[in-house]
Amino acid sequence: MTIDYDVVIIGGSLAGRYAALAATQLHATVALVEPKVNYGLIHHHTLSKIGRLAQQLHNAVNLGIPSPTANTAPEIYLNGVALPTVASSEKLPIPLDSSEAMLYARGIVSNLAELNSPAKLAALGVDVIFGNGQFQSSPQLAFDVSDAEGGQHQRLLRARTYLLASGSSPAIPKIDGLQATGYLTLANIWQSLNEPTPPKNWVIIGGVPQSIEIAQTLAWLGYSVTLIVKHAYILSNIDPEIAQLLQAQLEVDGVRVLTQTPVTQVRRIEDKKWIQAGDKAIETDEILVVTKQQPNLKSLNLAAVGVKWHEHRLVVNDKLQTTNHRIYACGDVIGGYDLANVANYEASIALKNALFFPAISVNYQCIPWATFTQPMLAQVGLTEAQAKRRFGQDKVLVLRQYFKSITAAQIRGEITGVCKIIVLENGEILGSAILGAKAGELINLIALAMSQKIYVKHLANLSTIYPSFSDILEQTAREWSKQRLNRNTALQDFLEDFFQFRRDWNL
Repeated sequence: MTIDYDVVIIGGSLAGRYAALAATQLHATVALVEPKVNYGLIHHHTLSKIGRLAQQLHNAVNLGIPSPTANTAPEIYLNGVALPTVASSEKLPIPLDSSEAMLYARGIVSNLAELNSPAKLAALGVDVIFGNGQFQSSPQLAFDVSDAEGGQHQRLLRARTYLLASGSSPAIPKIDGLQATGYLTLANIWQSLNEPTPPKNWVIIGGVPQSIEIAQTLAWLGYSVTLIVKHAYILSNIDPEIAQLLQAQLEVDGVRVLTQTPVTQVRRIEDKKWIQAGDKAIETDEILVVTKQQPNLKSLNLAAVGVKWHEHRLVVNDKLQTTNHRIYACGDVIGGYDLANVANYEASIALKNALFFPAISVNYQCIPWATFTQPMLAQVGLTEAQAKRRFGQDKVLVLRQYFKSITAAQIRGEITGVCKIIVLENGEILGSAILGAKAGELINLIALAMSQKIYVKHLANLSTIYPSFSDILEQTAREWSKQRLNRNTALQDFLEDFFQFRRDWNL
């Protein structure tokens, strides 16, 4: 059999491009097949930054800092885009116009698209092929690519191994009347926000990180937002204490949050959309569905090559091999949240196994993830409940410190938040959850400590720059020695006797 490539990557996602670039750096011959890349996620993160600016300006007014008048104030520019000012009599319910924010977001997306362009990959040695395709098993395993528009046969790609990184699409829940009434997803919400008169009232269905982020962003930009989640907490797999604090912040920012509320029916009455959520009937201008994703696997002919899938994910082993061991997978197609750093981690493991030998197993224990809210939520490893179930109630210590005790947080006015580190009695770190400013940067340090088996006592000796947000890690880690001392009455008695002896000796 003739082998054209070391690996063929079936892409359409940023993880696919990441894997293609990594393959060229290893001097492998690689082809990347993709129909298109959806930059909606980049739109989303960029717009979140604009929303954050809107919130900061609003807070400045609430603190008594006068807003500029429309006639005398200079314009504020962000990357060449003029942001509108408002009259001093206004309380800045929406200091930034959403159309201006979208213009800024499009500029950022354009720049990032250029950085990740197929032309750049091709210049580095990747054979980039635009089109759709499917696997064929006879006479030998290969990937048959057809033209993306006309569907005509284009090329037959033969490789030693294949990597599925085709991303995902929204999995739309089966709700009576939803299809007939109409809805938006993160893939097309940006077109709606670009309209001259975008919808003012939004209902967001979903309890995933992206639904939380977009709900807060829309509220900052002045829209009326209701977030409906069917679970008890806004995110089902995070620490309940963190979830409650984050929900409280969303409500402070103007998001109406309904938890444990299933959506059973959607109807259009005249020009309005109506949602039956639990025992509440909610009127809205637009519905945004942000639920779990479903993998882009259609028309790949996976059954013919022995690749199995279950519900919304491919079946893979810990080496990220599918049930056809020459075909690997990473990212959204194997389930989980749509998180770029997790997908890239999986792409790195799958690619090394595909190019060399399947010897590396995935281990998510030390992989952090974050939700880009304000304050940011970040987590790594086990939660408090998971750790106590696995190791026992008495074997686990929960170290906790609130951001209001940190000087940097007081100076910046960002005192909302908490840092929790979950450890065993001997100081081994099992996990951490942080809600607060710089949480994404702080959790990286915890993840590094976990991956290198650095115990919590070493974090207590960091001697961080003062003032800085990193100080919260040092203060939280110090709780370990305090709690151990509180549990050890014999040591407490010894220390009391020892210092009493020292005082008497000095006399």
